[in-house]
Amino acid sequence: MNKSISLVLPFPPSVNACWRTVKGRMLLSESGRKFRTNAVAAVYDQLRKIPKAITEDVSVIVKMYPPTKQRRDIDNYLKAPFDALTHAGIWSDDAQVKHADITWCEVVKGGRFEITIIPKP
Repeated sequence: MNKSISLVLPFPPSVNACWRTVKGRMLLSESGRKFRTNAVAAVYDQLRKIPKAITEDVSVIVKMYPPTKQRRDIDNYLKAPFDALTHAGIWSDDAQVKHADITWCEVVKGGRFEITIIPKP
């Protein structure tokens, strides 16, 4: 496969909000589960099918449109969407991402996360 895929996902929670330690185990938080469910639904809605997982390495172009002007660390907002894309079957594992171009964009109501996935030949 050498065709790129562009998707729009909900704005993700930060990595700090996605995980909780319960009795010594790391578990996906309620906000993390809600994001994953909504992100997977968005993928299936946009592709109109369950995807066949990309198996080669990929590059990604990410544009993040935050819901507010709140100060955020750019690296805290990749884990949840990358994991959701794995869960949705877009790629076998997010370890396949070998290059990422990440940009903060303007504030938009509700926020959104845009990603273009480019398989490497």
